[in-house]
Amino acid sequence: MMFFERASDLNQLNIEEIELIQRIRNRTEKYNADNISRTDAYFHYYNRNPEIIWSFLASMVSRNAGWNMCDLEGKWFPKIINKKIRKKLFLTYERANWLIFQDAFPQLLLYQYSTKMNRPMFHLLRYFQVSSFMVKEWRIFWERRCIKRLMISQIINEQNIIQKPVIKHPAYRRKVFQSPLFLLQDWFHYSSVIFPTCNGQLFGASANGFKSLTNRIDLGKRLAAILFHNDLYPSFYEFAKRTVHTGSRYDYEIYFKKKPRRTSPFLRCTFPIIKHKKHKAGDWSKNKRLKRKWLMGNVEHIHPIELTEWYKDKQAQIKKAIYLKEIVEMIR
Repeated sequence: MMFFERASDLNQLNIEEIELIQRIRNRTEKYNADNISRTDAYFHYYNRNPEIIWSFLASMVSRNAGWNMCDLEGKWFPKIINKKIRKKLFLTYERANWLIFQDAFPQLLLYQYSTKMNRPMFHLLRYFQVSSFMVKEWRIFWERRCIKRLMISQIINEQNIIQKPVIKHPAYRRKVFQSPLFLLQDWFHYSSVIFPTCNGQLFGASANGFKSLTNRIDLGKRLAAILFHNDLYPSFYEFAKRTVHTGSRYDYEIYFKKKPRRTSPFLRCTFPIIKHKKHKAGDWSKNKRLKRKWLMGNVEHIHPIELTEWYKDKQAQIKKAIYLKEIVEMIR
């Protein structure tokens, strides 16, 4: 079924454009089913369109979202987080990633179609409620082929997409982002985005200050600098190609020399498909001034990007904290 804001919209389109919009909407809905389908869709798209490097970044970050979701029902977190809060945390991850995919994937498909037709079709982006900022950036990319600029623009766009409906939404802000658990994770850098390799090494950066839009954009650029580093990229790509994404943290722990026991379940055996309500988001770029800092390509890594031992230490800290909590409760 087709959806247009006004009946006059149909008069502005030819049959080919109407059918294309419908196909893109159908494919977006199909692949936006859950974290697994999103992650795979981003990676398959990157393999077909390697110049759109954001799609590989999105795929690797999406893997992290899956691992964080599954940890909520793994061995450890249920011991310290009640079921109601775990459900809210899952829905927060799910909603944010659904919104980003719902906005980004039509852009990716429309670009791919444009390459097939050898002519830009970005005038159709407005039928997917894509920001005027991204419409302009796709047109610039088509003319200049500035790969890094497009990627940074996509990072800026995706973080603005979730700012109002997730980060600033009263329900999420009160029950998730102002909760003691989230503040603790934020303060101690427990929430990190990790890029694994098949030799057991982990690289990445911490998501400290997650509620800040500027901090999240900066994190995205720092992650991109790590992911596409000339010396590291081949190892990350090898991992993505070799490793089926199940949502379990064990997907990368299997490459450790000393393999730990599985403590994280499979995503599709753990969570149901969520039916999201669509909303008219509006154009964020019409009501917000772009900060010069957002557009800058240079990044600075304040902390080491090799996180293998850091990760193992943090996992050990979490386990000790949970054991201590259980002992205190037994004494009481």
